[in-house]
Order: sequence, then C-alpha cells, then structure tokens
Amino acid sequence: MSVLIYIDQSNGVAKKASLEAAFYGSKIAAKKGTEAIGIFLGEADASALAGLGNFGLTKVLHVNEAGFNHFDSKAATKAVANAAVACAADCVVVPFNQNGKIIAPRLSVRMKAGYVPGTSALPDGEGQLRKAVFSGKAYADYKVLTATEVIGLSANSIQIEKTDATANIEAFASGVDASDFSVKVLRLETVEGEIPLTEAEIVVSAGRGLKGPENWGMIEDLAKSLGAATACSRPVSDIGWRPHHEHVGQTGITVKPNLYFAIGISGAIQHLAGVNQSKVMVVINNDPEAPFFKSADYGIIGDAFEVVPRLLAEVKKFKAGN
Repeated sequence: MSVLIYIDQSNGVAKKASLEAAFYGSKIAAKKGTEAIGIFLGEADASALAGLGNFGLTKVLHVNEAGFNHFDSKAATKAVANAAVACAADCVVVPFNQNGKIIAPRLSVRMKAGYVPGTSALPDGEGQLRKAVFSGKAYADYKVLTATEVIGLSANSIQIEKTDATANIEAFASGVDASDFSVKVLRLETVEGEIPLTEAEIVVSAGRGLKGPENWGMIEDLAKSLGAATACSRPVSDIGWRPHHEHVGQTGITVKPNLYFAIGISGAIQHLAGVNQSKVMVVINNDPEAPFFKSADYGIIGDAFEVVPRLLAEVKKFKAGN
C-alpha cells in the first residue's frame, strides 16, 4: 500500500498547495508505515521534481508529456487513477484548490472511493477527518468506510516542515491517449508579478470604503510591504474598480491566509463566508457598527485614509530595523 499525492503544477513548478499536500500525505504515510508517492503531470525540470523530497515524498511518478502542461480534468483524472492502481495506493491526497476540486470528485467516482473535501487536519487515531462546515461556522468529523479514500486538503491548513531529502524520479506511462484530452487551449492570459490569492499567507483586502479606484495605491503599497496579495469585496469588482480575480467571498475566491486585512469592508455574510477561516482577521472601518467587527480578531475604528498610511509607515519602520 502507499499514499499517492497529486502535484498540481503551473509552468512546470509545483503550486504551494501541492507542497502542502505532499507534506500532509507524507504524514499520513508515516502513520500507515508506508511511503508517500507524488504524481506529476507535464514537463518539468528533474531537479525540481527531486526537490519534492524536501516535503516528504520518497518517489515522484513523472508523466513527461506536453499534453499535460495545461490542466485537463478528464485526462488528469485517468492518469492519477492509473497511478493509484500502479502503486497500490489506498489513499489519494489532492490539494483543495481550483484544479483539485475538479478532479477529486471524478477520482472518487472512478476509484469507488470515499471523498472528504476541504479537510484541515490530519486523521485522528480513529481515522476521522475534520473539515469546516456551514461557511466555517462549525467543524464536522468524517470517517471514510471504503477501502480507498480521496482527501482534499484545504490550503494553508498545516505548517510545512522541510527536510534535505530528495525524491526518486520514475517515468510513468499515464495510459492516457489523445481521445482523453477534451480541453484545447486557444489563448492563455496570466497575471504577472502578483502573489496568487490562493497561495498568499497574508491578504490585504479593501471595499467601497476606499471611495474609488484612484485610492488603491495605499492598499497596494501596504500589500507590497507585507509581501501580501491584494483582494477586494464583490461590489468593488462588480463596478470595475478592481479586477474580478481579486474578488474574495462566497461567490468569489475562498481564502485562508494567516493574516487577513479588511479595509473599508462592512462584512456582509457573503464576504465573511469566503474569508472567515483566516487565522487572524484585522478590520479597519470608520463605522463602529460594521458587522465585520463581530468576526475580527483585531479592530480599528477609524478612517482608512488616516489609518492605512500610519500602518504602512510602521511596517516600513519595523522592516528597516529588523
């Protein structure tokens, strides 16, 4: 038996969520007394694949085919399922990101395996998995009763511990042919020079309290100083102040950073549903009755145009002295 971890990648580089999944899978493998094996689809540098051993993998099955350079759920599902059979995996770990959310249910059906999406902790002594429910307002414990299980690991749920180990790389024949690919990439547009929201450990988000897109400079400056990603509320993206890929909330991107700043955001339930699993939430708002204060770990009642510049100055001062 073994634990198989799907390594989601972009441009031949494993995504942060995949590194977390690799480490998580290695911990499950250690409990089971077996090995953690990664499956990497697409072209990649051999040294980068070997480096996945830093995160607990003993072996990486590499499907070195250009067709997998762009994500195709149908082809990826078949390849990962074939790998699970080849290495007799009784547990498949998938990062619970955009691509992982697509292939994990398909894997579950294909492998007749129970699936727990969005878990945030290692299995307990009885094999139960915990995940947030009711938009993060509560937790539920699940136990998979099938012989094989698929686990979707929520991003930023565990602290990675790197080692100096390297993984053995083994070429793997995916068993996928041209008819299995259903996606044709006509054009690819990517956002350059920004930290992806789904991988950010710190997020600086703002809402209509900023009064206009021309005032976003201070938000971007604060994010840059903190090494953070920028985000916004839905009304801000809907009226075109900020791009839609920055919209966080129930109808946008769900984030779970270590630190989340909400600046000039009232805290509607739809927004909270997408951010309330953040480890620490700091709210800056001039309305003392703003709903967000009820969920905040720290709150500052004040004008964002006065508070944010002072906060930015203190961050710069701290970084200069450390």
